Amino acid sequence: MIRTIESKLLEWKNSEGRKPLVLKGARQTGKTYSLKKFGTKEFRRLHYINFQENRGARKLFSGNLNPGEILEAVEFYLDTQISPGEDALFLDEIQDCPSALTSLKYFCENMPRLAVVCAGSLLGVTQTDEPFPVGKVDFLHLYPMSFEEFLLAVDDGKSREFLDKIKYPDTIPEIIHGHLMDRLKEYFIVGGLPEVVQTYRDKQEKKHEAFLQARKKQEALITAYMSDFSKYAGKVNANEIALVFQSIPSQLARENKKFKASDAVPGSRFSRLQSPIHWLVGAGLLLKTKIVNSGEIPFEAFTQHNRFKLYLFDVGILGALAKIPPRSLYLESDLFFTFKGAFCENYTAQEFIYSGCGHIYGWMSNTAEVEFLREIDGDVYPVEVKAGLSGKLKSLNVFAKKYRTKYRVRISARNLEFNDQSLLHSYPLYLAHRFPLK
Repeated sequence: MIRTIESKLLEWKNSEGRKPLVLKGARQTGKTYSLKKFGTKEFRRLHYINFQENRGARKLFSGNLNPGEILEAVEFYLDTQISPGEDALFLDEIQDCPSALTSLKYFCENMPRLAVVCAGSLLGVTQTDEPFPVGKVDFLHLYPMSFEEFLLAVDDGKSREFLDKIKYPDTIPEIIHGHLMDRLKEYFIVGGLPEVVQTYRDKQEKKHEAFLQARKKQEALITAYMSDFSKYAGKVNANEIALVFQSIPSQLARENKKFKASDAVPGSRFSRLQSPIHWLVGAGLLLKTKIVNSGEIPFEAFTQHNRFKLYLFDVGILGALAKIPPRSLYLESDLFFTFKGAFCENYTAQEFIYSGCGHIYGWMSNTAEVEFLREIDGDVYPVEVKAGLSGKLKSLNVFAKKYRTKYRVRISARNLEFNDQSLLHSYPLYLAHRFPLK
């Protein structure tokens, strides 16, 4: 499968002052696959150690953390020769060997020619007494596959190629728009976790069966995530982590989607769940949208620690956790109607984050709410997400009038349209990743 992370990995390899690389991300997002593919392609040889599968390998980092001595021990352990400058050393599941994480500082300082790449969610590392190599590592984050990556994975490169060429102020033929919306419904069910996407791709000629098999895989992954809560929670209450995670569908089902602690753990306050939420966001399993009460920048200056919305990191996992039948999603049955808006919001949050926008924010003031605010080159753009073709834009208009924005943005099932007279730009959901078109 082709991932956009590949170009970023190549940039890292060729950068001046390159440091050891840690590829972060939730479990099952494809970190190991991506780094193995990259390392095998771009280096003479890739030397691989998995601290979870080979517990004995942890002893390699149990003593002196001098890179020369470590490298010599690794060569004996793997029965190989490692050539700095030509080879790469891949330390997988590095969160299971905190001293290996610490050693990256010394590889950075004393053996910069050796390309060291690591994968891990870093869960549990902060619970140890091992010092973190601050300033001595480079980071990249791997998310689940975006909608555009999904298109490539299911052999619809033609659609991906079409999306690549769209620019302002293009229009999209209705027949292509309809095809892309159908593909988006598939993505809503399958999501972007590579193992689930592969399962769907293998059986996609028989869609009903493919959806059911994908859902089984999602349910198995949810079980695996729940197991991780207990394994890596450290000092944080694993049961409360699970309750917050499981509460996300009900949190998003409300008209006011601001996180309520009592919806996760009856009778609890935010202060009690602050650590579980921080843990889940740090693990990459939840996306946090801070709510501001002003449209001025910097947005961060107008946030409050207990006002935010939480989305799941993968829309497919959202459907599985909410137990929405794949058929209801694909056929958009009335049984799914009330939750459809939440689904589209969650998807848009993912696409914004995956496109590299950094932190995401929303706006609330009295009864008015705008799902997302984007600050681009000093300008603020309010973004309202609609599940269908129509819907009032009252809150969007209130915000635009109050803060005099350049234009308003609607992301919905409607086709692409730029109305410069009314200052309203309508993006179809499948183009959320490309906002703003230029």
